[in-house]
Amino acid sequence: MILGDLGADVIKVERPGTGDQTRSWGPPFVGTESAYFLTTNRNKRSITLNYDHFHDAEILQRLLSTADVFITNQAFLASLQKRGLDPETLQSKYPRLIHSNISGYGLTSPNAGRPGYDILAQAESGVMTFTGESGGEPTRYPIAIADMTCGMYAAMGILAALFARESTGRGQFLDMALFDSQLTWLANVGSNYLNANALPKRWGNAHPSIVPYQMFRAQDDKFFVVGVGTEPLWKKFVQALGAESTLGVDPRFQTNALRIANRAELLASLQLKFDREAASLWLEKFGSAGVPCAPINSVPEALNNAQTLARGLIIQLEHPSLGHARSIANPIRLSDTPVTYRLPPPLLGEHTAQILQSLGYSTDDRRPAT
Repeated sequence: MILGDLGADVIKVERPGTGDQTRSWGPPFVGTESAYFLTTNRNKRSITLNYDHFHDAEILQRLLSTADVFITNQAFLASLQKRGLDPETLQSKYPRLIHSNISGYGLTSPNAGRPGYDILAQAESGVMTFTGESGGEPTRYPIAIADMTCGMYAAMGILAALFARESTGRGQFLDMALFDSQLTWLANVGSNYLNANALPKRWGNAHPSIVPYQMFRAQDDKFFVVGVGTEPLWKKFVQALGAESTLGVDPRFQTNALRIANRAELLASLQLKFDREAASLWLEKFGSAGVPCAPINSVPEALNNAQTLARGLIIQLEHPSLGHARSIANPIRLSDTPVTYRLPPPLLGEHTAQILQSLGYSTDDRRPAT
């Protein structure tokens, strides 16, 4: 979808009859379409092919002869080799083609061939061990971050390969894996272990290295967050609290290192203060003082707030059966070549006849038109 947003003509090759498995992932369904499928399938055309069938395999090869990029999601290299879709075969036939395969563990690894699902990558990458509340169980992030991250890295890799092709004239193969991409989410936690042998623990909504940098509850039982990341911000924070003569002079809280050492005492004192006024009042005070803060929005609040609307972050496309389909916009802001939203998520096989005709095929028998 990222490549489609950036202008690519994306052809989604699906199984006849069933299509992409996410078409059935619901509820919720909107008419005949799953809301899950509508998430990431705009700017694509759909063709149904059974490429284990001779004629359909021939159609796929003709598509490849016209393509710049080919994306597959096979777990086994043998599956690609069986169908003549492996990197070596495709490179010899279409030397300018860029081929990206996305699997759970990559095509060359001890775990190659194992099923690849987001929850597996989150589990095996270590991320779940430090996600959640202190003393709680390992927790899966509730959005498919491994799937999304791997897709974003694949898009970046494909763009890099396209750029490289400008000078070399040749395409190349990308062996993308959910596990590899998810491991990058260790980020500073991974660096802490690799360089200092320090292990993470669960902090819930708190930060291991900055205090206060977390969620609080106000008098009206609404939640908000503050991020006091520097000493100047701490002074502003204390002033906004009206606590210059108490917290502001308490020797336990004079530096971030001391605030970390005395985290429990500081947080208890802060919560007592926040219990006195509504969240909106605290947010107004902190905002006026220049202290980073934000309400914890519900999903409807986030999707309908002034910031979202001002940035044009919800887009709507006409849909052949639903009337319209809405989705979250691409966040890339290009000054001269902006992203475009041309096609709604396609119905299964919606563009089969159109694509076959463009390739010179008769839609009646899927053989080359004479």
